[in-house]
Amino acid sequence: MNQLHLIDGIGLWAERRTLNELAHKPALFLDRDGVIVEETHYLGRVEDVAMVPGVAEAVAKANARSVPVILVTNQAGIARGFYGWEDFGKVQAAICAALAEVGAELDLVLACGYHNVGSGPLAVADHPWRKPNDGMLAYAAEQHAIALERSWIIGDKLSDISAGAQAGLAGGFLVRTGHGAAEIKALADQAPAWRKPFSVGVRENAAVAIEELLASGRL
Repeated sequence: MNQLHLIDGIGLWAERRTLNELAHKPALFLDRDGVIVEETHYLGRVEDVAMVPGVAEAVAKANARSVPVILVTNQAGIARGFYGWEDFGKVQAAICAALAEVGAELDLVLACGYHNVGSGPLAVADHPWRKPNDGMLAYAAEQHAIALERSWIIGDKLSDISAGAQAGLAGGFLVRTGHGAAEIKALADQAPAWRKPFSVGVRENAAVAIEELLASGRL
C-alpha cells in the first residue's frame, strides 16, 4: 500500500517530494487534470493517465531554473466515492514516473478531497483548501515560505485562476486544454474584479505557458 500523505487523516493531502530549497522563491503552481494530464473526468486509474504533450519537458526546464513546482488539485472524485486516496497515490506515482522520464519532478503535491456533495466526513461545503479558495497556496507559503507575490498558477478552470488571485500571486494562465476552452468567457468576465497587479492570460497549453514564464524572466 502506498503511503498516504493526509495531514488531517481525512481529506487534505500534502506530499513533499524533493529536498530542494523552496523558501523565499516564487513557485509555479499547476493544476493537474486537464493541465499536466489529459482530462478524463475523475482520474482514478493508472491506466487512464495520459500526459499533455510537452508539459513534462517544460516542467524539467522549470526544475533546471530551481523554480519550485507545486501541484494543487481539487479531488471531488474522492469526496464522491469514485476512488480513494490509495488510488490517488497510485495515479500520482504514475504521473511522477512519466515526469521523471524526461528529468522532471514535482516538489510538492497538495490535494483537497472535500466537496459539498461528498460522503461522510468529506462532505464539506467551501473548504478553505478547495479552489477557488486559496488554502493550498496559503499552505505552501506557511509551511515552505513560498514567495506568493512572485508566483504564478496555471489551470484549466476559472477556479484555478481565482485561487491565484485570492492568494496574491503575480498572475495566472488559463490553458485551452481540459475544461479551459469553455472557461475563457467566464475568465474575461471575472478578471476585472481581481485586484491588480494580478496578471491574467490564456495560452494553448501548460507547456506554452511555462516556456513563456521562464523565457520572460517572470519565473
